Formats: sequence, structure tokens, C-alpha cells
Amino acid sequence: MPQIDALLAYLKAEGGSDLHLAAGLEPRIRRRGSLEAVEGWRPQSDADIRGLLQPIARQDQWSSFERDNDLDFAYGLEGVARFRANYFVQEKGAGAVFRIIPEEIVPLEKLNLPPVIDRFTELRKGLVLVTGPTGSGKSTTLAAIIDRINRKQRKHVVTLEDPVEFVHQNKNCVFSHREIGNHTQSFANGLRAAIRQDADVILVGEMRDFETISLAITAAEMGMLVFGTLHTNSAAKTIDRIVDSFPSDQQSQARLSLSESIAGIVAQLLLPTADGKGRRACVEVLVRTPGLPNIIREGNMAMLKSLIQSGKKDGMQAMDDALMALVEDGTVSAQDAYMKALDKARFEKLLPA
Repeated sequence: MPQIDALLAYLKAEGGSDLHLAAGLEPRIRRRGSLEAVEGWRPQSDADIRGLLQPIARQDQWSSFERDNDLDFAYGLEGVARFRANYFVQEKGAGAVFRIIPEEIVPLEKLNLPPVIDRFTELRKGLVLVTGPTGSGKSTTLAAIIDRINRKQRKHVVTLEDPVEFVHQNKNCVFSHREIGNHTQSFANGLRAAIRQDADVILVGEMRDFETISLAITAAEMGMLVFGTLHTNSAAKTIDRIVDSFPSDQQSQARLSLSESIAGIVAQLLLPTADGKGRRACVEVLVRTPGLPNIIREGNMAMLKSLIQSGKKDGMQAMDDALMALVEDGTVSAQDAYMKALDKARFEKLLPA
């Protein structure tokens, strides 16, 4: 058994989310948002780390890592879990982060998300974006949305991920899980193919570049339901990020296309709970209403805030309002909400003296 399997089993048993390995340090796990050293392990040298990492990588993967100093893949440990592995090289030598992928997909109704998000599963077409920083739970939210579609509808779902994380079993839907670099060369190539594969729903694990973003919008305009992720922390910044990915002479057309295709944006953060026993998702939600396309076409992001505030009856909510609600019901601390809030002054009065 590869030596690293013991560390991964320990990560799962201790309720951690990530295993961190780095030359010069002892192994550490992230639990409840904080990094903790693994007891009984000494600091690892570069050779030690490489000795842990090589046995679980295929030869072609290891060759790629030695050539490029970066590698992403998924690793399954029977009876424990699947893990998203990222290998890299840093100042003192090799390093890696393994993120646990839950074996069971958490149902949408158990994620404590606003009910409006369930409506995105009933759409026939459009672009829905789940955004947030790394580790904010985007993949978990999207997996729950796709699982709800799988349980309730009969669709062809194509997922494009690097690597494949959640593996959905065919219930009512037919799934085509495609891994970037293994099953298709890029997100853009996979999207082009999905458009020709009679896909009803497309999941794009990461919208990294202009070509991928452009093709995702095109697929949504052609009548497919497209879910994607971006590393932005608000609806306004998400729209700006998409438009800014286009060349300057194409941005007006990009705003027009996005205004016609966007169906919703969920911007997500993950905060520690006040009791220190877990973490809780907090989301900003933008849904398509008659006033949204014009705001996007005109690039009037200042009006977007007003649209969200006035759209509460449609299920919309601003991030600061969602944070305040979690503070008021005692779910998260005022200090943690203050650190994430956009309007800091609104939360200052809640901080302990």
C-alpha cells in the first residue's frame, strides 16, 4: 500500500478537507478552516515528498510533473474517498495538496442554501454561474444541483472537469464525464464537442479563459443549460470578469450575448460556524428578471446592487444581507462576517468592544 494512503485515511478519519505536503515541513491537514500538523510525522525532505507522491501517479502523469512542475489528477482510495490531487514545486522542493471529494453527494436540500437555487435545476437553457474563492464549496453546490437534475429529469449531462471530481451515477439522466487532458485536450475542445453531442446540460468545471467563456455563452444561446464556475466573489465582479476576458473591440457584443444568455449567478463564501464545529455557506444570488439584460448591456454595475435589493421577492439576496442574517441568528460570528463583508461599517457596531 502506498505510504501516502495512511495520510489520506487520517485526513478522512479526522474530518479534514485537505492534506498539505511540502518539502521542509511535516504533513498538515486543514480542519474547520485551520491547518494542523499530523502527529508522529517529521518534516519531509524533497526526496521524501517525491517518494510519497510518485507511487500513486501513472508513469505519464509523473513524467508530466517532472517536465512541467505541476500536475492535477483525481485519486481514489477504496473504502475511504476520492481526492483531487495537485502536485507542484516550491522553493524548498516538491509539494502537494489533496482535497477530499465526498463519496456521497450532499442533496441540495441539505446544504442550507436559499430555495431559489432549486429553480436553476428546472431551467431548460441559459448560463448559471457558481462563483467564489478556492475552497468556498462551489463544486459541492454544483454537484448537488446536477444531482437534483439527475433525480428529477431525463437529460444528457456532459461534465468537463480537471480532474473529474464528483462521479454521478446514471439515475434518470445519462452522464458523459470528461476529464481535461485525458478525454479531451481542453475545456474549449470539450465544449465544442458537447455542442455536437446532443447535450441538454453542460457542466464546465472552470471557465479559465476567453475561448472557454465565449463557447459557454454560445452553448447557452443555442439552447443548452450551462453551469460554470469563476473565482469571483460577487455577481457584479462576475459580469465584469466575463466581459473583460474578451478583446476590447468585442466587449460590446459580449455584453449583448451575456445579457441574452445569463440565467443566474450564485456567489459563494464559506465561513466557520460560531460554535467552531463546522462551516456554513453564505451566498449572494442574482436571478434573471426583465431588468437584468439592460443593466448588463449598459455595463451599469451600480444598478445591479439596486436590482438585487429590490428583487428579494424573486429570491435574490446581497452578500452583506446574507452575512447579516447569519450573524443575527447566531450561525457565524460578527468578526468572521466583518472580515468577508463589503460594507465593513455596517458590521463594525456588532464587533465586541
